[in-house]
Amino acid sequence: MHYSLGIDAGGTYTDAVIVRDSDRKVIDSNKALTTYPDLLTGIENAIGGLDSKYLPDVKLVSVSTTLATNTILEKTGYPVALILIGKHTLPSNIPIEDFIVVKGGHNVAGLEDDILDIEAVREYALKVKDRVSAFAVSSYFSIRNPEHELKVRDLISELTGLPIVCGHELSRDLGAYERGVTAYLNAQLLPIADQFIHAIQTDISKRGIDAKLMMLKCDGSVIGIHEAMEKPIESIFSGPAASLMGASFLSGNDTCAVIDVGGTSTDVSLNYSGFPELVDTGAVVGGWHTKVKAIRMETSAMGGDSHVWIKSRNINIGPRRVVPLCLAAIKYPGFMEMLKSGRTPSRIQLAENVQPTKFFVRTGKEAKNLSSFEKELLEIIQFEPVSLNDIFWKIGKPISPDSVDSLIQKRLVQAIGFTPTDSLHVLGEYTKWDREASVIGAKILARLTPMDEIELCMHIKKEVAINMALDLMSFMYKGVSKTEIEKMIRGDFLSQFKVNVPVVLLGGPVSCYVEELNRLIVADIIVPEHADVGNAVGALVGKGVKSIEILVKSFYKKTERSILMFSPVERREFPTYSEALEYATEHGKKLILDYMQESDMKPENVSIDIKREDITMADGDDGTPIETKLIFLGTGLPEKDS
Repeated sequence: MHYSLGIDAGGTYTDAVIVRDSDRKVIDSNKALTTYPDLLTGIENAIGGLDSKYLPDVKLVSVSTTLATNTILEKTGYPVALILIGKHTLPSNIPIEDFIVVKGGHNVAGLEDDILDIEAVREYALKVKDRVSAFAVSSYFSIRNPEHELKVRDLISELTGLPIVCGHELSRDLGAYERGVTAYLNAQLLPIADQFIHAIQTDISKRGIDAKLMMLKCDGSVIGIHEAMEKPIESIFSGPAASLMGASFLSGNDTCAVIDVGGTSTDVSLNYSGFPELVDTGAVVGGWHTKVKAIRMETSAMGGDSHVWIKSRNINIGPRRVVPLCLAAIKYPGFMEMLKSGRTPSRIQLAENVQPTKFFVRTGKEAKNLSSFEKELLEIIQFEPVSLNDIFWKIGKPISPDSVDSLIQKRLVQAIGFTPTDSLHVLGEYTKWDREASVIGAKILARLTPMDEIELCMHIKKEVAINMALDLMSFMYKGVSKTEIEKMIRGDFLSQFKVNVPVVLLGGPVSCYVEELNRLIVADIIVPEHADVGNAVGALVGKGVKSIEILVKSFYKKTERSILMFSPVERREFPTYSEALEYATEHGKKLILDYMQESDMKPENVSIDIKREDITMADGDDGTPIETKLIFLGTGLPEKDS
């Protein structure tokens, strides 16, 4: 009997599941808290909680992770130098420390637009090679001819021995600067991906697992581990992609909307006929606009661990994530007494960080490049929780309520506070940790509102359900103002929104919100078995998917006509349009099959669909197109070791 192991390292939990290959049933699962800054510890804990008797027979391991996303958001990637070639349009304040623009590039026909200034590249590479870990290069119209990118790659490899990422290898879309950004971010992630993947390989090997290792991409497909190490940028947002694939699999619905309520956020996405809806323009992460194909999703910063705080008698939820009081009471033995005896600030002082239920504690991450004030704060914030009031008395001078924010952003400090998870503990609907801590916290906060603790927790639960409904309908009504949708959801009307596809809920306590959600929308709401580890299931059940575009185009120069074909790997000229199309069709199929074989998928398990888009001239003589785009979509399933 053979099995597969799925792992998802999310923002709050790291989940692991074992699926039996013969009938695709989940036979064991485990959740462990995600560990910062080292995700590997959480992964080890998650796998360690599984029944070890299955592990020697695991033949496929697939992983999804927030590592790439968090690295970009936290700005902790390795130093990279970016080389831009040709007529780039750059933002006024380019947010990259080491970059250069040199002469070169091609035109839309793939012909050289300007001679590459290879000496400028040589001089720059030698200047920065000792302070960077990799290079990225993007040339103007390299999707039509990558010659200049390849020349730069070969030169820098020879001069420095450092990795170099080319923009044309990651995207075939127009936008030379955005391809450069994608290559730049990918280069930043190379050492991190290498360390992460090798650590997982070491851990599963230690447990006696001899299996293929795959990783989920942010478009919901899986790739072989070698490509994952070369293109870690494609794993950004793989967590939401995993939730989408897992929800579809667990519910048995190829077409469904998914609401994934995590610790930090709520994500809504859509699977249609077995394929996720993708963003047309490329994923945006941390303010960077990339050319990475990712699922389209509606995201809000409200999850089970969002901070509930009071100001001016108003109840706010999020956007920041904190450790719930009920969990902190278990992790820190003296926390309960601290919570009970804490001082309640005056109503004037109340702010997000100044709450009678908010505390701060060290994470254990190594501190680097801190200001003198940050060092002083970190000396006070140790490994037992302290409030901002405690910090104020120990530091002996006035401090701003947001003084600790920079330390939180650098993952050196994490906050503790009241959350929607605490509310569910108070209501007795979800009691995984210490309910008493949640009750104490609710009573303290309720004194700052016109409600008692039960009314407060019911209000918080309803707000979370409203947020779920709002995100769902905003996703469905693309282009409609979210403000107007919210008015309709909150309004007292004799009608409701109706969703015409099943709505699958994922997350730990999502079943607690079904009744409330049904009051807001009309839908077939499903909470499948194993919904609490749906992302780990999704990491495992993603298909191998590869999309390739090949362009055949006529170019005219005076009376002469040339037929050119542009593919991800070559540019070729043909005497006739029909010959170009025939070659492009076979060439595209071969590229799909080569990719699938590299990702451990056998040709007989791969299907290829071809979509053709023609542009013709209204007054064309023979009806031959002037341009044809061939879009190849290959799908397959990873082959398990026998």
